[in-house]
Amino acid sequence: MSNRIAVTCRIIARGTRLSLRGACWLGRLGLASLLLATAQAQKTAASPQPKPSRKAASPAVAADAKSVEALTATALRSVVVITHHGRDGKEDGVGAGFVVGTNGLIATSFHVIGESRPITVRLADGRSRPVLAIHAWDRHFDLAVLRIDPEGEVLPVLPLGDSDALKQGAGVIALGNPVGLEHSVVQGVLSARRELEGVTMLQVAIPIEPGNSGGPLLDLRGRVQGILTLKSAMTPNLGFAMPVNLLKSLLEQPNPVTLNRWLAIGALNPKEWSPLFGGVWSQKAGRVLVEGAGQGFGGRALCLSQQETPARPFDLSVLVRLDDESGAAGLVFGSDGHDQHYGFYPSAGQLRLTRFDGPTVYTWTILKQVPSPAYRRGDWNHLRVRLEPDRILCYVNGQLVIESEDGTLKEGRVGLAKFRDTRAEFRDFQAGTNLLPRAAFITSSPAPLPEPLRRSIEEASTDPAAGRTEEAALLAELQKGGNASREALNQHARQLELRAHQARRLALLLHHRTVLAELTRVLEGKEESRTDLFHAALLVARLDNPDLEIDLYQDQLSGMAEEIRARLDPKSDGAARLKALRDYLFAENGYHGSRSDYYNRANSYVNEVIDDREGLPITLSVVFLALAERLGIQGVTGLPLPGQFMVRYVPGPDPGHDQIIDVFGGGQILTREAAQDRIQQVTGEGFRDSDYRSATKREIIVRILRNLISVAERKELNADPTRYLDLILALTPDSVGDRLSRARLRLQGGDIPGAKEDFKWLLDQQPASVDLERIAELYRSL
Repeated sequence: MSNRIAVTCRIIARGTRLSLRGACWLGRLGLASLLLATAQAQKTAASPQPKPSRKAASPAVAADAKSVEALTATALRSVVVITHHGRDGKEDGVGAGFVVGTNGLIATSFHVIGESRPITVRLADGRSRPVLAIHAWDRHFDLAVLRIDPEGEVLPVLPLGDSDALKQGAGVIALGNPVGLEHSVVQGVLSARRELEGVTMLQVAIPIEPGNSGGPLLDLRGRVQGILTLKSAMTPNLGFAMPVNLLKSLLEQPNPVTLNRWLAIGALNPKEWSPLFGGVWSQKAGRVLVEGAGQGFGGRALCLSQQETPARPFDLSVLVRLDDESGAAGLVFGSDGHDQHYGFYPSAGQLRLTRFDGPTVYTWTILKQVPSPAYRRGDWNHLRVRLEPDRILCYVNGQLVIESEDGTLKEGRVGLAKFRDTRAEFRDFQAGTNLLPRAAFITSSPAPLPEPLRRSIEEASTDPAAGRTEEAALLAELQKGGNASREALNQHARQLELRAHQARRLALLLHHRTVLAELTRVLEGKEESRTDLFHAALLVARLDNPDLEIDLYQDQLSGMAEEIRARLDPKSDGAARLKALRDYLFAENGYHGSRSDYYNRANSYVNEVIDDREGLPITLSVVFLALAERLGIQGVTGLPLPGQFMVRYVPGPDPGHDQIIDVFGGGQILTREAAQDRIQQVTGEGFRDSDYRSATKREIIVRILRNLISVAERKELNADPTRYLDLILALTPDSVGDRLSRARLRLQGGDIPGAKEDFKWLLDQQPASVDLERIAELYRSL
C-alpha cells in the first residue's frame, strides 16, 4: 500500500508543479504515518461512539450556525492565493492562506511557501501584495504566518475558534484553491482527532487537493478551527488539518525574519555559484543540493563556479551522491556559460565523458562511456578531472577510467551538472593546480592489508567482477553437490554478513575515538578565552554525523561575524556590538527556540542550528557566544540557570550591572529580578547566588552531551548513549553518576571488559554515594 501512496502523491505533485513534500506534507510525517492514518481512518473512531439516531442524518449544527452560502460569502473575502516560485522565477506551486491580522498577517502552511522561495500573495479582489517578512513559522507543525503590506487597507480578518472544543461529528467547511481552482468551497464533518508522530491533527471527511493546503477549515459559525495540511493518498474523501490553537501559539511568540533574509536560507552564495538552466539548487550542511529537472534537454541543469578557472594543466574534483542511479550528476568544465561544455559524471552506474556543443540532442556527443568496479552505487563517489594541454583524464575514487584527446573546447568555466529528475548532493568541490587531499579517504586503492588478512578475505569471498564464463563454471561444479552446495553458499553469505557487520562496527568505534581525541585536544591545555567553543560543539555534532565538514561551518560563522562587523562603527563599544549581534540573529535572521519539536536531536547539533535557525537554549547560546567572541565583545559568558540556559553580559567591572539574554526567547534582555521570576516559574525553587555562576566551555559541551542522552532516552531511539558518556567521562573523569551509567550500559550491551573497567574504578575511588558491596558483587560475577 505504501507504493500506492507514493505513486498517488507523485501524480498529484506533477499535476500542480508541487514537490512530493508540498503535495502531501511529508516533512515530519513519513509515508508510513500517512498509511497508518489512512488505515485507522477506515476503521471505527478511536473511542466507542453511541449509535446515531435515525433522525440524525446530518452533521451537528450549532444554534447560531450560518448557512454555508452566507459563511462562504463572508469568509472568501479573507482567503488569499499564495504562489511560491522557483529560482528561475517561474511559478512552482500554489496554495491558500487567510488573513489573521488587519495589519497584513496571513496564515498558511509552511510547505506552501517553500523554504527560501520567492512568494506572491494575491487577495480576494485579485490584487497582489508584496510580502515583507515571514512573521512566524514552525516546520514541525507545518505552519507559517506571512506579513504583507496592506497599503493602508484594513484587511478582513477571519476569527479564530477553539479547536480543543470542536466536537467530533461537527460540520465544517474548507476553503482554498484545489488544483489551481481558486476560491473553492467544500463541506464535510470532523471525523476524529488523530495523532501522527506526536502531532494531534483534525481528521476531516473532506476531499483535499493540492492548492487547498494552507486554507482555513471553518466551523458553521465561521470561525477558523484548523489549517488544511494533508490529504490521504488512498481515498479522496479524507484529509487532515492542523488545529488552530497551534497557530495561536505561533502568533503569540513569533520568530520574524525579513524576506530578503528568508530567501537566503539555504540559498547558494552568489559570490560562489551561478545556476544555469533551472533546477532547484540549494546549500546546506556544507553541501550543494539539487533537485527538479532542468530546462536543458535531458533535464540538464548546471551550477557554474564563480571562481576564476586556472590555466591548464589543472584539476577539478567533487564528491557526489545520487539518489537515483538511472539519472546523472557530476562535473562540468570548458563551459561558455551557455550551452557548450564538457561533462564527466556517473549515469546508470557507468562513467560518462560527454561534450555539449549546443542546446539540442543533436549537438551532444558521448566521447566515452565505461563501467568501473571502482564506482559505488548509492554512495559518495570522488570524481576528478585532470585537464592537461592536450588530453583529459577522468578518475573515479582514485582510479583512471577515461582518457580523451578531445580538444574542441579549450577554455571555459567549471562547475556542477545534473540531468533528468535525479536528486544529487555535492560536497568538497575544488579546482586548482594543487588540490588539497580532503577527499582522499574515498579511494579504490586503500593501504595494503597484512598478507594473512588479505588471503583470508580472498578465500572467503567471490570476486563480484568475475565474468559469466567463470561464474558458469563455478555453478556447474557446485551443482554436483546439490543441496549441500546451496547450504554451503548460504553459510558463507552469513559469515560475510557477520564480517561486514564487524567491520562497520569497528569503523564506527574508530570514528568515535577520533572525535573523542579531537574534542579532548580542543578543550584541554588552553586558557578558557582561547578555547574554541564552536569547534568543540561541531565535534559533538560530528560524533553522530561523520560527514560534517567542520571547516565549512567555521567559515560560515566567520562570514556571519564579518557581516555584523561591516555595519558597525570601528569605535563602537561592547553594548553597541551586542545590540548589533542580537538584531542580526533574532530580528533579521529569525533564530528562535524550538518549542514545538524541542526533543529533536537536530536541536543539539550546532551545525543544524545554523542551517535551520532553530535550537535549544544551550546550542543557541553557543552560536551567540561564538559570534560575540569573534566580534571582540568582552564579558559575554554562558549562564546555566536552572531550567534554562541563557547568556550573561557584564559590560564593566561591576557585576551588578549585568544583563541576561534569553536567546531561546528571541534575544530578550532580562534583569536579575526577571531572571529570578523565570527560575521560580520553571523550577518552583527560590533564587540562589550560585545560579549566576558563569559556565565554563567544558561544562557547556557536557550539557549538550547530556541533552543528547536525554533525547535518546525520551525518544526511545536505537542510538546507544554510551558514546556520549565516553565523551562526558573524558571531560569529567570524576563523575560517579556517569561512571555508573556507563557501566550499566556496557553490561547490557555485552561489553564485559568495559563494565569491569568502570566497576573497578568505582571500587578504587570508594565514592560514598555508591553501594560498594553491590558493585563488588557485580565485579566478582564478571
